[in-house]
Amino acid sequence: MKLSSPQWPRILPTRLVVGLATLGPLGMKLPAPGTWGSLAGLLYFTVIFYPLGLVSTLLLTVVGLYFSVAFCGEAAERMGRKDPGEIILDEFAVMPLCFLGWRTLGGSPWLIFVTGFALFRLYDIAKPFGIRRLQSWPAGWGIVVDDVAAALATCATLHLGAWLMR
Repeated sequence: MKLSSPQWPRILPTRLVVGLATLGPLGMKLPAPGTWGSLAGLLYFTVIFYPLGLVSTLLLTVVGLYFSVAFCGEAAERMGRKDPGEIILDEFAVMPLCFLGWRTLGGSPWLIFVTGFALFRLYDIAKPFGIRRLQSWPAGWGIVVDDVAAALATCATLHLGAWLMR
């Protein structure tokens, strides 16, 4: 079985596909689009996921990741580039993964969120722990899965830091 992006976005207009994948002007017009996409993802997390538990967060995030793979892969194809920097739906969609179990960390939620945001940007940019290799996955998967790994590394780092501080 060959791993590929979902095919259904192909029927949608380019303006819609690219607009969603770039979060409109955030990805197309602002400098450092990945940072803006991550910041929008942090807002998304605090508005939608803040009151939710672990299972609800995981379920909603998996749905968001499916759509992210679909739209990011199709947008990259239409833009004629493998992983354009303007595509930031991936950063947006993975942010809830950074904060899985955040209530168990203790401390100020805002300190946790700012630290998680900074760690995610570090891991997303530096791509340590073999994260860079994940970008070679085909289509939208390569665009999204490296960000999933960076988000999970962020989550693990937050939990390890909280554990060490206890």
